Amino acid sequence: MRTIQFPHLFQTLPAALVAGLLGCGSESGPTQPLVFTAVSAGGFHTCGVTNGGAAYCWGDNSAGELGDGRTTTRSSPVLVAGGATFAAVSPGAYDTCGVTAGGAAYCWGDNFFGQLGNGTTTESHVPALVSGGLSFAVVSARAGGSHTCGVAAGGVAYCWGYNPFGQLGDGTTMEALTPVVVAAPSGVTFTAVSAGAVHTCGVTTAKFAYCWGLNESGELGDGTTTRRSTPTLVEVPPGVGLSLDSVSAGGNHTCGVAAGAAYCWGNNDAGQLGDGTMMGHLNPEVVTGSVIFAAVSAGDAHTCGVTAGGAAYCWGSNRFGALGDGTTIDQPSPVAVLGGLTFAVVSAGGSHTCGVTVAGAVYCWGANDSGQLGDGSMTDRLTPVRVVQ
Repeated sequence: MRTIQFPHLFQTLPAALVAGLLGCGSESGPTQPLVFTAVSAGGFHTCGVTNGGAAYCWGDNSAGELGDGRTTTRSSPVLVAGGATFAAVSPGAYDTCGVTAGGAAYCWGDNFFGQLGNGTTTESHVPALVSGGLSFAVVSARAGGSHTCGVAAGGVAYCWGYNPFGQLGDGTTMEALTPVVVAAPSGVTFTAVSAGAVHTCGVTTAKFAYCWGLNESGELGDGTTTRRSTPTLVEVPPGVGLSLDSVSAGGNHTCGVAAGAAYCWGNNDAGQLGDGTMMGHLNPEVVTGSVIFAAVSAGDAHTCGVTAGGAAYCWGSNRFGALGDGTTIDQPSPVAVLGGLTFAVVSAGGSHTCGVTVAGAVYCWGANDSGQLGDGSMTDRLTPVRVVQ
């Protein structure tokens, strides 16, 4: 239900204040060159954080997920309203969440299932503070999903929003309008969590991976297809001492990095597991090739990773060019992203991908029907294009 009508509110406010709430004083977005430290691709929109902690978003804005106080789709970055200094932002399907340098979590956009965590189901076109007074180290939403998770002080994981498959991890299938504690095994504390479409995964301080939620494709990695409403340990291949540095939950697959090797599990109908086949796996399977990865990001049906040297590789669904290799051919093994760019981070979204170069410039590629590539157009791109400023 969309009960907040911000345009009417703005008509009663001074022009200068309206400009501040909207994030900028003009329709064109930022006018000064921006240096980004992070970017995250959602379902149909993208968000990034600058070196000064300002959050910018672009793409679909039908539910206010860009956070600029409006519902106008943008094909170039607009400043998120409110003036908070963000450490990271994470866009979902039609919502976005972010955490500040001080640990406060804010969410904005669609709130039909309570994924904004503010105790209501009313969408918000500007950042709304997540209830509970918790201090978060990280929060995670995901393209295609309608729930959010985060890690608070002491390594305790919390989730909120949509929960029919147990993806909140609290042992129930009831929606939560405010954060609920993930029912982790005794003694288990998390360093990071990643919210997928309808499942969630996290890495513990001991570098074990746990997942929970829907498991029809084996995306929980426990060797079964049984749904779990509390965390279940990801089972590593026999004889492999898999100490995971990170995990990323996608549409219905999951990937992680262990000592430079990428592993994926779950659905593989488009080759998103990267093992050279299109056969799903119920346990982690190593990604083919001799590439040494620093991090990987699982999208809806594709996956991308970046090496320690800044080279980007992608694999899986490529219908709209999300692999960045200049084609629209699905790839079951990693292919190099074209352009010769050196990336610090890459993020796989619904059907598009974005990355930040070591110089702080953002490039995106793939589907662009909502302007989610940020290049000022709505034209799909098969290779990286720079986000306009």
